[in-house]
Amino acid sequence: MSAMPVVVLIFWRNLGGALFTLPFAVKALFSKDYKYRRAIALSALSGVVLALHFIGFFLAMRWTTVAAGTAIVALQPIFAALFVKFLGGDIPARAWLGMGIAFVGVIMISGVDLSISWLAFKGDVAALISAALAAVYMLLGSRAQKEIGTHSYTSICYFVCAITALPIALLAGYELFDFEMKEWLILLGLIGGAQILGHSMFNAVLKRVSPAIVSLIVFFEVPVSTLLAMWWLDQTPSIALIPGIIVILTGCILVVLRTRPTEAVTQQ
Repeated sequence: MSAMPVVVLIFWRNLGGALFTLPFAVKALFSKDYKYRRAIALSALSGVVLALHFIGFFLAMRWTTVAAGTAIVALQPIFAALFVKFLGGDIPARAWLGMGIAFVGVIMISGVDLSISWLAFKGDVAALISAALAAVYMLLGSRAQKEIGTHSYTSICYFVCAITALPIALLAGYELFDFEMKEWLILLGLIGGAQILGHSMFNAVLKRVSPAIVSLIVFFEVPVSTLLAMWWLDQTPSIALIPGIIVILTGCILVVLRTRPTEAVTQQ
């Protein structure tokens, strides 16, 4: 895991992603079309939300176990469904069962973490907030990409995300440049892997495939991230966490299979 402060890592990672996709965003940036301008505004707002999501996510990964954190962040589609309901959309009755099951899983995990340490419990809270922000990010991105291309959207979103993180890093007094070569190599790996091949591909798929189906990708992060943490960080999750993780994923899958929350929002 990188030793860079969270907000510094967010700044460099997203700035790198923005510079990579910037050449594809020129048309949208200088377009006078009203729909393009509105999409640019949504992309910028998405960038602010993404920065806050990243802050919550990385804090969660440092405060609690990777297994618990990623499982709670997987609540993203449930928050998306709740936001749809808040905006006047319709959620199938059977989806509420999945939501209830998932939140029972959150309580189970949080109870275990609270018994371990207060810091681990704070990690659960950070992951929960991160999940809600991820849902907002996905909904904004889906709507923005109705009017502009994925490259334009990601370039604007990543740049605003970086600019949002920068003043936080400066106010906190964090170093921006003085890191070992190992840290820069990890950063390059994150830009090329997690940012370009991860987030950018995710957004590209979101433009063409049902967001409900795309949300299923989030669930695969839990076992994969847990295995990587066991191998790389020597972090074995407590056996007591496993039932809660299974309950969360079961509830989330039920919600995704019963509703397509993002489509409801983008059609309004």
